[in-house]
Amino acid sequence: MNDHSTPRPLVGTTDPHGPRPRSWALIIVVIMLAAAAVAAAWGISSRARTLATLSRETRDLSVPTVSVTRPEKSAAQEDLSLPGNIQPYTDAAIFARTTGYLKKRYADIGSRVKTGQLLAEIDTPEIDQQLLQARADLATAEANARLAQTTAERYRDLIKSDSVAQQDVDNANGNFDAKRAEVQSAVANVRRLEQLQAFKKIYAPFDGVITARNTDIGALIGSNTNAKELFHIASTHKLRVYVNVPQTYSRDAASGLGAEIALHELPGQRFKGTLVRTSQAIDPTSRTLLAEIDLDNPAGELLPGSYAEVHLKLPARGTTFRLPVNTLIFRAEGVRVALVSDRRITLAPVTLGRDFGSNVEIVSGLKGDEAVVVNPPDSLTSGQIVRVAAEAGSRGTAP
Repeated sequence: MNDHSTPRPLVGTTDPHGPRPRSWALIIVVIMLAAAAVAAAWGISSRARTLATLSRETRDLSVPTVSVTRPEKSAAQEDLSLPGNIQPYTDAAIFARTTGYLKKRYADIGSRVKTGQLLAEIDTPEIDQQLLQARADLATAEANARLAQTTAERYRDLIKSDSVAQQDVDNANGNFDAKRAEVQSAVANVRRLEQLQAFKKIYAPFDGVITARNTDIGALIGSNTNAKELFHIASTHKLRVYVNVPQTYSRDAASGLGAEIALHELPGQRFKGTLVRTSQAIDPTSRTLLAEIDLDNPAGELLPGSYAEVHLKLPARGTTFRLPVNTLIFRAEGVRVALVSDRRITLAPVTLGRDFGSNVEIVSGLKGDEAVVVNPPDSLTSGQIVRVAAEAGSRGTAP
């Protein structure tokens, strides 16, 4: 019987229609391993780049960034502004030297008067009567003195002939001397009362303006210790301006120093004066030196008692520099400033001079070309590496 079924292929023969399933699995495994290797390599590379970036940023953050400024050379002349007090060049209170009632008044507040001008008259009836009595007493004393002189001369003639005793001659001479002294006393009393009577007319002692009047016609005028001031007169053609100079500038406040006076009520105007004298002593309470500035005031624009702003032209103290106050570092060993050179910090000691508010004077410790750190942190040390703000992207040139 013939078998018509399909014959089986022989074992070990090649399938002409494609590879077997085991070959496909091997290819897939190889591809997956290759992908895993690529992914691992990419991950390691990414972590390395991230670590490098983090390390760089950490190094950058560990180096502080600072701003710098340059010392400014002090001007040839300093303008020191201080409050001042304007006072009259001559100031006097006028009192009466006699007693009576005010008869007439010729001046009032604001009156400008000249030397010797009559200001007021006082009615002095008591002084007038005392003067009349004193003159009568003087006449009596002179008559007694003449009689004593005649008697003494007679006795001196009689003693030559031994007609009188020597004692009588001495008595006559002594009586004449006493009477002559009484005449001198009476003369002095008359002159005293004449001067008191002359005081009933009150005159201006100097050119000036009447700044106060404290009496009027009919008022009782006294001349004792409780006497009342009649007038107050001030000389205003020349003024004194008093200013308290701080102890720091006291050495510069010398006679002949130029000054300018400014008042708020006269904006834009400055009046020139000269420092003429100082108290030559520091006030222990305020630590200031009292200085006087003389100022001409021919037009009377400046009024005594006014507040003024005084500008003193102080000479420069050699070669000094100015720095902002926010550049200073106060350490236990003294004042320091942080200098930057080749990105390294140097803490340099400096000596301070005058304080100008936002700036201070540096007397020694700088040459003028240094780069000084502004607002230095307290942790800054010598030799530390820093980044200057210009290197961090701001405008400017790094030192």
